[in-house]
Amino acid sequence: MGFMNGLKTDLYQLTMSAGYFQAGKLDEIATFELFVRRLPPSRNFLIAAGLAQAVEYLLDLSYTSEEIDYLRSLPQFTKSPPGFFDYLARLRFHGDVDAVPEGTPIFGGEPVLRVRAPLVEAQIPETYLLSVINFQTMIATKAARLVEASGGRTVVEFGTRRAHGPEAGILAARASYIGGCAGTSNVEAGYRFGIPVFGTAAHSWVQAFPTEQQAFRELQKLLGESTVFLIDTYDTLEGARLAATLGKPLWGVRLDSGNLLELSRAVRRILDSAGLKDARIMTTGDLNEFKILELVAAGAPIDAFGVGTELATSADAPTLGGVYKLVELESDGQKRYTAKLSPDKHTMPGAKQVFRYARHDEIACASESPGPGGKPLLKPVLRSGKLVEPLPDVRAAREHARRCLCELPKACLSLFAMEDPYPVTYTAAQYALLQTVCQR
Repeated sequence: MGFMNGLKTDLYQLTMSAGYFQAGKLDEIATFELFVRRLPPSRNFLIAAGLAQAVEYLLDLSYTSEEIDYLRSLPQFTKSPPGFFDYLARLRFHGDVDAVPEGTPIFGGEPVLRVRAPLVEAQIPETYLLSVINFQTMIATKAARLVEASGGRTVVEFGTRRAHGPEAGILAARASYIGGCAGTSNVEAGYRFGIPVFGTAAHSWVQAFPTEQQAFRELQKLLGESTVFLIDTYDTLEGARLAATLGKPLWGVRLDSGNLLELSRAVRRILDSAGLKDARIMTTGDLNEFKILELVAAGAPIDAFGVGTELATSADAPTLGGVYKLVELESDGQKRYTAKLSPDKHTMPGAKQVFRYARHDEIACASESPGPGGKPLLKPVLRSGKLVEPLPDVRAAREHARRCLCELPKACLSLFAMEDPYPVTYTAAQYALLQTVCQR
């Protein structure tokens, strides 16, 4: 049985779609925007990620006969017109998408992605688009924080075993790479996305041999210059001395427990005394950006950090409140602007563009032009259901993120919340449009 993308959504997307069909609204053109209302605690920016998977979903959106039969069987569709299911059998995405490129820093209220399509085609994707963009944006942002804390040292994503499922682990690896990590331990992520993969052996490898020396020798025989000795299975410093005795070829050693500052200093002395000044030290074990910042500030001789749980789950800020809201609806050539007016959850009407200036952003109507020095962030991605041009790969997205972060005010890169958040304003035309909607 084949499974497409159509059922990867919440039920109410489909019941609303049946209602739109019944009400004769199939020809109405809707514009939805995906954005994060406000930044999570301690986040001064977000790194947009997940666009590639969002586009894949839209290009493949369809329903199999088995999936349609399943929907027919649900009590919520008992009164749905039979023609609705014939419509689903033919459904494909024919709309337009504009989005900020992956790796772009974004802020609260700014549209990350805009969908303009026939109402049903724009409504059904809401759940999937939010899921994939919220998650990867959250992880890419966490990765950027870790990389910033590392002070130029290597950070590797090691979190699949603690991620919320295998597929989440793969996408976390992808997002982490965009956010600046050097690579991942996830082999499928390496295969699918071309991300560098890291890893050698676990404690079980050492325990599987009668002696630590034999375990190290066999690993070195297998991996050569890629060898990383895990030296804390029994006695960390004795493990370091054994690694030093075996010498080259090796990449370095890994510490997974204990006082990483003191142990890294002692291990560095052992390696240097053995003439292994180019052997590197990697640390793992419940690391986060604050622990890394402390180690770096203390001058710990650590060359690389492997981060798992804290990265793959963004443990200190594990959710991102992205929303997908209808901002305008066009029928028979007439456009109606829409906004949600409820307290704390209000939205701004009309299709928008974001202009980035040297030290602030401006949210404008999509028809507006930027002022001097302003750059539009949302770019055309799909037109009439077709790619405008191939999307950049993860390496290009990673480099884009690096460049963009360098252009932000230095205070944005702090691990702590800014006293004065990065300024994001709306244009006068946006406020005028909101006033018009409120007066209806």
